[in-house]
Amino acid sequence: MTPSPPYVPGHSLLAGRTAVITAAAGAGIGGATARRFLEEGARIVIGDAHERRLKESAAALAEEFGADGVAALPCDVTDQRQVDALFAYAAERHGGLDIVVNNAGLGGTADLVEMTDDQWSRVLDVTLNGTFRCTRTALRHFKARDTGGIVVNNASVVGWRAQRGQAHYAAAKAGVMALTRCAALEAADFGVRVNAVAPSLAMHPHLVKVTTPGLLAELTEREAFGRYAEPWEVANVIVFLASGYSSYMTGETVSVSSQRA
Repeated sequence: MTPSPPYVPGHSLLAGRTAVITAAAGAGIGGATARRFLEEGARIVIGDAHERRLKESAAALAEEFGADGVAALPCDVTDQRQVDALFAYAAERHGGLDIVVNNAGLGGTADLVEMTDDQWSRVLDVTLNGTFRCTRTALRHFKARDTGGIVVNNASVVGWRAQRGQAHYAAAKAGVMALTRCAALEAADFGVRVNAVAPSLAMHPHLVKVTTPGLLAELTEREAFGRYAEPWEVANVIVFLASGYSSYMTGETVSVSSQRA
């Protein structure tokens, strides 16, 4: 197994930019992205449906990076009113926004023959419809400002590949990829880029606890490095897509994966 690489320091790639990041409370990709953005000089407004975790995450980041650069508002991406409130809050606090990271998603495991309509609909509503709501709101904001902007969506390699028990999640993530491509074509008319990342296996302590050892071993075995990705390794690619280094990229889904098959 290849050990995790050293943590990469910030290089002011997002200095002076304002970003909205959904599902950013806790130790997953959203939380890692919030931290990486602050390390790169951005101001962040984070949202999450889990109010207690959101408050704790925002307080910890504010203590470390300064209260001026960190704000938070509870946001359930299945509720358009809450999405509107998050974006309006960010625009009011910082006079506009530059970057939106749509990280909210919901998983679950169920074979199709046993999957209920509610299981299917819930995963699709959070993962795909939530990304749609936030992307639509972001593009409306960017178009009205006419100063450009960037959207980065969180997809998954499962949107390309098959995995048992993941039909709802795979369909949702494949939809996020298609949404990204179509939105990018429309958004290019007003100088906005829309891209996505597609992680394979990114784990954190809380997720490890709810993943069976057998499944974790099976998924890890598929990875060329023999380990899962650290959430910050995915966040690094999100930073790249949010920065000027990806200025000619739009409509792309970047695989953050070492899967052999």
